[in-house]
Amino acid sequence: MLSPYLFNIYLDDVARLNDCYRRAFVIIYADDILLIAQSVSALESLLRACERELLFLDMIINVKKSCCMRIGPRYNVSCANIVTYQDQPLQWVSELRYLGVFIVSSRSFKCSLVFAKRSFYAAVNGLFGKLLNLASEEVILELIKAKCTPVLLYGLECFHLGNADLQSLDFTFNRFCMKLFKSGNIELVKDCQKYFGLDLPSIVLKKKQDKFVERYKYAANPFCVLCFNM
Repeated sequence: MLSPYLFNIYLDDVARLNDCYRRAFVIIYADDILLIAQSVSALESLLRACERELLFLDMIINVKKSCCMRIGPRYNVSCANIVTYQDQPLQWVSELRYLGVFIVSSRSFKCSLVFAKRSFYAAVNGLFGKLLNLASEEVILELIKAKCTPVLLYGLECFHLGNADLQSLDFTFNRFCMKLFKSGNIELVKDCQKYFGLDLPSIVLKKKQDKFVERYKYAANPFCVLCFNM
């Protein structure tokens, strides 16, 4: 039970690199390290510092699981390769997965919803396969709210989703409701949702975002303070 705490202490020197750089950040969650910098040269410098600390701890970066991505107005401009101290280049990608969320290269901080929707359908179909003819709609809906909706909305409270993305989430949820209520009439499905007190994902996400921002505002982490002020 102490291993997560001991591991955090073990990597504490890597996290302390935040005190040495301005406008560059090291974010650590367990053994997943995210480096954020304003330029390619600053990112390479931060990578070198991170590698030195890891070598001191008898650890190295797994190049096969590491990559670089650019976000901003020049996101589609080719960048020079960043190499490790072993002269192994890190691949530039248009999409990466960090802590279960797929972040895409774009003009602004943006995520891909494809994997979330696919996972939601898999979770819903798994429940349907077991309970569709055995449980009432009330029981199935409670299980969907507790087990499947969090899969669809996982990690999205930290993103600013556009109307198209919110409509896509609602459409995914409405398709499931059409199957559950055995109707292709969207108005009838909306009446059933209202009767069962079922909120659309866009509404649930808004509540999650409000709670997230409230916690974010009072966080002492310098990266959180900078982002909130911006």
